[in-house]
Amino acid sequence: MIKPASLSLLKQTLPDVPKAALVEICLKLARYKKENKELLSYLLFDAENEAAYIRLVKDEISLQFADINRSQLYFVRKSIRKILRMTLKHIRYSGKAATEVELLLFFLSELSVSGIDFRSVNSLFNMYRNQLQKAKKILATMHEDLQFDFSEEVSRLSGMIR
Repeated sequence: MIKPASLSLLKQTLPDVPKAALVEICLKLARYKKENKELLSYLLFDAENEAAYIRLVKDEISLQFADINRSQLYFVRKSIRKILRMTLKHIRYSGKAATEVELLLFFLSELSVSGIDFRSVNSLFNMYRNQLQKAKKILATMHEDLQFDFSEEVSRLSGMIR
């Protein structure tokens, strides 16, 4: 099996590659995997305006919550996991702690107001609790002004699991 080059070797080699070749490499990466194309789109078009990017992701989360098939619990769980995966993917693209906390709290807020009784389903309850703990952990490492901005939402969402 062919092993890919290490990240440090790639970092050393990339500055020596001509600009035209870098463009071709980026286009080739985007052509082969949807996530690469999405990440490249984020870096080129959305990274400069993080607030607009967060708004777009929030709109997508809201749309997906509205489209959940509620006919069976299986479909509800599957849909919520899909929404969480999408949310985490967009968080990964950004890589910013404030974006991560804001999107996680929005996801949890949408879940809590969706009318889905997630507290009675162990897998959904555990998912909710774990994501809330993750948001709290990241929030603890952030500047105190940002902590204050999110603290009311965190306490409201924490009250949902009691």
